Amino acid sequence: MKNKQGITAKKEENFSEWFTQVIQKCELADLRYNVKGFLVFQPWSVLAMEKMYKYFEEVLQRKGHKPHYFPAVIPESNLKKESEHLKGFSPDVFWITQGGNKKFEEKLALRPTSETAFYQMFNLWIRSYNDLSFKTYQRANVFRHETKATRPFLRTREILWIETHCAHATQEKAFNQVKEDMNTTKEVLHDIFGVPFIFFERPAWDKFPGAHRTFAADALNPDGRVIQQPSTHMIAQKFSKAFDIKFQDKDGEEKDVYMTTYGPAISRIFASVVIVHGDDKGLKFPWEIAPLQVAIIPIDKKANKKAEALKKEIQKFASVEIDYSDKRPGEKFNHWEMKGVPIRIDLGLKDLEKKKLTLYRRDLDKKILINEKDLIKTIQKISKEFTKNLIKKADKVFEGRIKDTKNIKEIKAAIKQGAIARCGFCSVEKDGTPCAEIIEKQTGAEVRGTRLDEKSKPLGKCVICNKKANHIVYIARSY
Repeated sequence: MKNKQGITAKKEENFSEWFTQVIQKCELADLRYNVKGFLVFQPWSVLAMEKMYKYFEEVLQRKGHKPHYFPAVIPESNLKKESEHLKGFSPDVFWITQGGNKKFEEKLALRPTSETAFYQMFNLWIRSYNDLSFKTYQRANVFRHETKATRPFLRTREILWIETHCAHATQEKAFNQVKEDMNTTKEVLHDIFGVPFIFFERPAWDKFPGAHRTFAADALNPDGRVIQQPSTHMIAQKFSKAFDIKFQDKDGEEKDVYMTTYGPAISRIFASVVIVHGDDKGLKFPWEIAPLQVAIIPIDKKANKKAEALKKEIQKFASVEIDYSDKRPGEKFNHWEMKGVPIRIDLGLKDLEKKKLTLYRRDLDKKILINEKDLIKTIQKISKEFTKNLIKKADKVFEGRIKDTKNIKEIKAAIKQGAIARCGFCSVEKDGTPCAEIIEKQTGAEVRGTRLDEKSKPLGKCVICNKKANHIVYIARSY
């Protein structure tokens, strides 16, 4: 009989319902807060996201970024200093117009992003080439009045993220920072969180408002839609001119700085972790970011003393809890599998009499019987294998979902199959916009961009206009 308390939707058959059930039944977020698009993040997601923040911040600090906390409000005059930036974000801004009963002389924006806040201070902090490269970051909530349909974690009006803002002496150093940001994404998003992705340079019509060049990582969901994950941008020098951010070089000459910004959205990355690794039972967390790494299930009260002794040893190197609830053993097993705990220890009296322990591995979904004396070294061994197993499986699925296409018919077929279409394209500059619009209109998918690491060269003609193909682009549906 199917467990109605667990996940009843099949991930591959009805992804949308599966995702909804995982959020609700695994207690990741409560959607009943009475402002549309805002979530109450529950402990099971918060515990994981706190670990995710930790890994990103450790890498950023190792690479020279210093942490700041900036105000959540930005004066309208800051946003107006760069017209393209204001135009890009103005429809999404939450405006604060009064405090108490007093109307403000100038509106304040709840930050949709913080370039104009940081640059206001860069103007005061940066004076000489000795100040560069100036590398900052903050962990913050940003607010965007999302007008499309909201979706928990994927598309919300409050985003939990990290944003870096850096200033450099030359364009070359700015581009090196972008490449470093891409490497940071691989180090953390893929190698720790286990989420495969492709970094694309976005076409001219899809750049970050005010950017000279935009690069973004796309992860792919089972429903064939991509989620934009960390993006990194070379900011146009219009910003440094607008905020008058200059430095004196070694010869005493005054120059404008080059800026970059990078934004890993932790709450959205969490969605990809859930989606990429989860299965029909529920969640699977990489070992490093699991809210709980080991659950101990005493099958009889007589095993409680042993459970406490094991917990005392395990908690020296891993997070561990004992399930003393009144649920039946089978319900407990299903509960912790659904919640994605990497290791479960089932304490049965017969096993204990034989000095044996039964361990359940969520990465392999199988039980193993071990000698009690081998418990610690077995858990430590599994902890080293666990995330690697998840990554290997996720990479294999992702690699099989990029399809080469030669015309609009093949693009449609690839998108219908839930794949990313790869094809020749005329131009990713503004003159390629009409072809991109045709693709979007006929397929419901978008040109996501080109790859810096693309080894192949474009051959033949553009799939739409039949002009010479100057680029290889990737096409997919998004949220």
